[in-house]
Amino acid sequence: MAGSELRAFAPAKVNLALHVTGRQADGYHLLDSLVVFADMGDRLVLRRGAGAGIQVSGPQARGVPDGPDNLALRAALESGARDVAIMLEKHIPAGAGLGGGSTDAAAVLRVLGHWGMQHPDPLALGADLPVCMAARAARMSGIGERIVPLGGIPPLPAVLVNPGISLATATVFGAIAGAFAAPIGPVPGFSGVEDCARWLRHQRNDLEPAARARVPMIGDCLAALDANGALLARMSGSGASCFGLFATNEAAKQAAGTLAVQNPDWWVHAVTLGSADSSRLVQEPPTA
Repeated sequence: MAGSELRAFAPAKVNLALHVTGRQADGYHLLDSLVVFADMGDRLVLRRGAGAGIQVSGPQARGVPDGPDNLALRAALESGARDVAIMLEKHIPAGAGLGGGSTDAAAVLRVLGHWGMQHPDPLALGADLPVCMAARAARMSGIGERIVPLGGIPPLPAVLVNPGISLATATVFGAIAGAFAAPIGPVPGFSGVEDCARWLRHQRNDLEPAARARVPMIGDCLAALDANGALLARMSGSGASCFGLFATNEAAKQAAGTLAVQNPDWWVHAVTLGSADSSRLVQEPPTA
């Protein structure tokens, strides 16, 4: 029986490729996306019997709501968890295209499930919730409801960069115009990061042009990643965060250090992308 307190890890989500393939009559866009998770993210502590609510702290707490608009708290309340307090330590920038709100909400739902509590269909909380619940390399399609695990994605050394600018997802999707794209097609297995990067160059993020029109600094982030040796540089999600894939973890760390010095106002992290370590997702607190 799980105790009254549990800790959770909410990994940052990265879209290696994102094709917008259509739009439903209700306005929701259809996607085909390859999603991986970073070994960095937000940290949560949930306590039963402490009264409903959320406290937000951490280096990226600025701009994160601490009331009903917070998706993590909403996930708890819509699950009927009226006496669960959430302490959220933010490390993922808000409005960054890294699934921060969705991965936090998914972490809450995982903890509630660990306690044997029922929760609503994750898709009802947002298109990224199902893939964030899985927290593993996957192909996401439809409006986010179809999740197929990908076993052929190797660990990917990478650098995540955000220019310190939030970008509303709805604004970017609302600016999409013109014909929709074909699906990504079959995803092969990869022998390593170089092989994966070569294949990904033939894919794209269809949200990038609309996002760059609103935040030109996305182009600066991509150029900086390229200049520091990235095998591939691309925007994640609806932006404004970008990622670069690197040949080794050492190359990624070196590039991240250089980028942080060159751009002190940017958020920069060297990470490994792939599937989240399941042992980190829900944990008992350490014993005294």
